[in-house]
This record gives sequence, structure tokens and C-alpha cells, in this order.
Amino acid sequence: MQGPFVKALVISFSAHIIIALVLLFADFSSLAKPTPTASHATAPPKPIKAVVVEKKTIEKQLNKIREKDLAQKRKKAAEDKARKDRIRNAALAKKRKQEQAKRKREEELRKSALAKKKKAADEKRRREAEAKRKKKAEEEKRKRQEAERKRRAKKEREEQERQLAEQMAQEMAARAQARQQRVTSELDRYTALITHIIQSNLLTDQATMEGKSCKLNITLAASGFVIDVSRQGGDRIVCDAARNAVKKAGTLPVSKDPEVFEKMRSISLTVVPEF
Repeated sequence: MQGPFVKALVISFSAHIIIALVLLFADFSSLAKPTPTASHATAPPKPIKAVVVEKKTIEKQLNKIREKDLAQKRKKAAEDKARKDRIRNAALAKKRKQEQAKRKREEELRKSALAKKKKAADEKRRREAEAKRKKKAEEEKRKRQEAERKRRAKKEREEQERQLAEQMAQEMAARAQARQQRVTSELDRYTALITHIIQSNLLTDQATMEGKSCKLNITLAASGFVIDVSRQGGDRIVCDAARNAVKKAGTLPVSKDPEVFEKMRSISLTVVPEF
């Protein structure tokens, strides 16, 4: 479309230029001719005013032609610019579209990769969670079984310990009873011996002592030495005589058994005068 238009424009402009030049040179040729003398009869010259007016008209036409040509050039430049802009914009739009398509593909690929990665990670976490759950369940089962085993073992051990403790308690009670009986028997024997010694050393008076008694407390050393003798109750006369009898003995028989002696260390007995 631009080729025929440009060609016509050039032809029109050239024709106007040629016409203008012809007219312009024709006017100047008229002005350049010498004024005829009186001896030569010629036609009267054209008025100068007409030539000036014609020149202005031509210049005006030339200006119009130039303005029209400039307008056409501007129009053509604008059209060229618009065409180039359209081409550039189309290219840019195409490029943007391609880039958008590329970005879309890349985004889809990225999302797909992320989805696959997430799926793989989720599957991994699921497997790990399942393995952890199974391990925890097995560990809890093992702990329960171990706790049950320990509970049964503890129960059996406690039962054995109870039976053993009961047996030991019975044995200890039997031994303690036997020992107590032995200590009591031994203590009774030594008490009887000491009482016999006191009776042997006791100075009696039937008139004042008959039917009366005295309770003494004697403190002994491990050797049997009498450390102290005191009256705990009873007749004073009998008690004085009994105390003198103990002091006269000085040393009393004691058991070599520490347990028996421990009970004899501070021994209490009752003295009843015999006649």
C-alpha cells in the first residue's frame, strides 16, 4: 500500500515544482529585457505590480506544496512509526506470551517437582512414622512383658522372703524363748545362790524378825564385787541385817554369761529370815 502512494506523491510534488519554476523564470525573463527606446515602437511593458503579485502567489503555492508535503511526510512518518510500533508491540507481545508460556511451563514443572518432592517426603515421613509407631508399640509391649516378669519375680521373691522371714522369726522366737528360759533359769539359780549366801550371813532374831521380810537391790561388778546395796522396802530391822549380811559376803556369785550378768548387774531380791 505504501509503494503506489509514495510514487504518486513524488510525481505530484515534482510537477508542482516544475510549474513553479517555469512561471518564476518567465517573470524574471520579462523583467530582464531592456526597455525599448522611442525609436523602436514596441508594446508597452507589463506592470511591475502584477509580477510581484504573481511571485507571491507562486510562493504561496510553493509554501502550500511544502506544507502539504511536510504533512504527508509527517503522516507517513507517523504511519511508519505506528507500523513499526505495531510490529514491535506484536513482537513484544509475542515475546511476552512466549515468556509467559515459558514461565508457566517452568512453574508447572516446578510445582510438579515440588509435588513429587512433597509426595516423596510425605511418604518418607509416613514410613518413618509407621516404623516409629511399630517400634514404640514393640517397646511398650516389651516393657509390659518386662514389667509383668519383674512383677511376678518380685511377688515370688517377696513370698519367698515372707516365708523365710516367718521361718526366721519362728526360729528366732524359739531361740529367744529358749534363751529367755535359759537366762531366767540361770538368773533364778544365781538369785537362789545369793539368797542362800545372805541367809548364811544373816544375824536373825526371831522375836523381832519373825514374819517379816526385806526387799533389797544389789549392784554388782562383773567380778561379783558388791558395789552397792540398798533397801527398796520391808522391815527396817530385817533390812539392816540383810544389808550387813551382803556387805559381809563382799563378793557374790555372778554368771559368766554376759546376757545373764546384764540382768544381774542390778538385782532385786527379797530376804525372809529363816529360823
